Amino acid sequence: MTDDTSQDTTLRRIADALERLAPKGNPQTDFDTADAFIWHAEGHWLEPVKTVNRVELELLQGIERVRDILLDNTRRFAKGLPANNVLLWGARGMGKSSLVKAVHATINHDQPRSLVLVEIHREDIPSLPALLGKLRTTKRRCVLFCDDLSFDAQDASYKSLKAVLEGGIEGRPDNVVLYATSNRRHLLARDMIENERSTAIMPGEAVEEKVSLSDRFGLWLGFHACDQETYQAMIRGYAKRYGLDYPADKLKAESQEWAITRGARSGRVAWQYIQDLAGRLGKKLETR
Repeated sequence: MTDDTSQDTTLRRIADALERLAPKGNPQTDFDTADAFIWHAEGHWLEPVKTVNRVELELLQGIERVRDILLDNTRRFAKGLPANNVLLWGARGMGKSSLVKAVHATINHDQPRSLVLVEIHREDIPSLPALLGKLRTTKRRCVLFCDDLSFDAQDASYKSLKAVLEGGIEGRPDNVVLYATSNRRHLLARDMIENERSTAIMPGEAVEEKVSLSDRFGLWLGFHACDQETYQAMIRGYAKRYGLDYPADKLKAESQEWAITRGARSGRVAWQYIQDLAGRLGKKLETR
């Protein structure tokens, strides 16, 4: 074997090894393959989700008013009519993200394949323009969903979100609305706002810039801690839906004690109790 042949063989082996090590290209997004996707900022690709983890709309108790508002806004959007971006804010565990997913399922049940739900993680907000570029290419209507959206000190990514929502040159695509959930009405911690007020040369303008992010959402839907009656309605609704045969007095007493030990009453706490009860009864919680 000549030196040139040996060198060629070595180079081919190196090239083959590098090709095996190189990451494979991400697949092209086919929006007809699923009704829900997760955005991966690293690689700029959308992963289809065959089954969405959700709660049925009728099981969400104590939020009837905001439920109807969000359902109406989403129905209009699905029909190609004007609709608002929505900020669902308020108490933890009261069904903000569950409502978004339940409304998406309800609309698609009534109008099959009319809506795509696209989830973007809060830390991937800077990649939002790239995601919108992909969503512009489909004729399907897309609900862009960001759960637990908030911004901390030194985090300037809220500026790119503001620009995308309303102020950018391209603006938001006509086939996209943004639904976000947050524990904060203004998406910013109170100490951030106070710090801006105390240190800025023009305190009013500095605070206004940060608070104005929430103004980009046409609808603000507030979720508040539930009372005892609403909490018990959640418990009874879950028990009935999943066929948990349990004495009513014990159901009430145990679920009440469960809430006390967690220091809160909410839909999340109610669901956690139901999971515990179902496990003790040897029952599976099958979704439709």
